[in-house]
Amino acid sequence: MRILVFQHLAVEHPGVFRDFWREKGHDWLAVDLAAGEAIPDLDGFDLLVAMGGPMDVWQEDVHPWLKAEKNAIRRWVRDLERPYLGVCLGHQLLAEALGGRTAPMDAPEVGLAEIELTADGRADPLFAELPDRFETLEWHGAEVAVAPQGTHVLAANAASPVQAMRCGRFAYGFQFHAEITAQSVPDWRRLPECRAHLERALGREQAEGLEALVAPRLDAFRRTARRIDDNFAALIAKAIT
Repeated sequence: MRILVFQHLAVEHPGVFRDFWREKGHDWLAVDLAAGEAIPDLDGFDLLVAMGGPMDVWQEDVHPWLKAEKNAIRRWVRDLERPYLGVCLGHQLLAEALGGRTAPMDAPEVGLAEIELTADGRADPLFAELPDRFETLEWHGAEVAVAPQGTHVLAANAASPVQAMRCGRFAYGFQFHAEITAQSVPDWRRLPECRAHLERALGREQAEGLEALVAPRLDAFRRTARRIDDNFAALIAKAIT
């Protein structure tokens, strides 16, 4: 496949998914929209992936490129009907592009958390062979407050009711971070906005210990991400044929 990746910060990249794509022989182009890079012609790409970032989806006055990104996502999903995966901010951008609404949370959700598949999630092939409940990493201060019409909510937890969703045939959004690597937490902690969310959610002392908590779980996180990537690849292959 040829994969187009919308990035909003150099350290908010596809993480472990890049390893899987490399193994499968996929090519990908990462475009840093926040750095002023232009969105290329969408023709010729098979999958669009939009990653996270410290900005919020409603900050078009501060980040005017957000409007063009939402338009591109809307065209990709609605008009071209091609596979999409949004992570964190990319999840929220999918919701906004298709008529949903994202809003600030009362308190940020940062750190280790369990999410639970809904009935739709348990039936969705993207989560095949995964347990009904699994642990992941969260790092967000906004959430999908109103999902787009016709959305299937696939996973939830007490902190945020739309942890994963599917819009249409194969446009998926994850609020959680399935892509993390050993470098993710230290990289994100260096960002002032991310560190503020971290310390507000956990307190300064626990925030300092998050990397140590995540480290022994990285193998399990990688297995979850690999299963999701394999399932998504199978979905895309079936759609192409």
